Amino acid sequence: MIRSFEEEKKYIEQVGPLLWRVKKGFVPNMRVDGYFYVNKNLESLMFEELRLCSKGGGGCFQPAVKQIGNVASLPGVVWRSIGLPDIHAGYGFAIGNVAAFDVDDPAAVISPGGVGFDINCGVRLIRTNLSESDVQPVKEQLTQCLFDFIPVGVGSRGIIPINGRDFEECLEMGMDWTLREGYSWAEDKEHCEEYGRMLEADPAKVSTRAKKRGLPQVFRFQI
Repeated sequence: MIRSFEEEKKYIEQVGPLLWRVKKGFVPNMRVDGYFYVNKNLESLMFEELRLCSKGGGGCFQPAVKQIGNVASLPGVVWRSIGLPDIHAGYGFAIGNVAAFDVDDPAAVISPGGVGFDINCGVRLIRTNLSESDVQPVKEQLTQCLFDFIPVGVGSRGIIPINGRDFEECLEMGMDWTLREGYSWAEDKEHCEEYGRMLEADPAKVSTRAKKRGLPQVFRFQI
């Protein structure tokens, strides 16, 4: 059913100075509410995007607020679908859209679109022997340590120095290279796709330009 812009807005309410709620029913089958955080400028962009879509325009992507609602309808989603302040339309998931899924729910989904597969973004789950009760009291300190020791964001550089030859071997060997160099354990491979190595990987297929760009970014985290 196509709704007018005014009808669409009835499902969206401001619940804080920078916080908006997307109520169930905004898109079909929403299991939880959606929320997004925006300042005044981004708020205007979000609603203008929705207005254009309601008129039959808006380009090839659904508005980000619609995508927040779509994620809220996915099987296994818990609590809410959240749009962070960098929210904008993406492939299925909006960029900046965050959601959690119950691994004990047999119907819960694993969505590559929530990671950013189009530009080969990755996601890592680190397995430890820690329980939630261990982590909760020190979660702020733990988060800060991760930021201190893992370079993050545009312009940052990896902290493990490697040269061009190392990079070629890393591209070809994948996790076997990190194992050989002492940066991982053998059992880590058991929890990685393709055991951490694509056997037909050929660094020769990667352009010099891409390698030059990627070399200083190895072993850092992009957000």
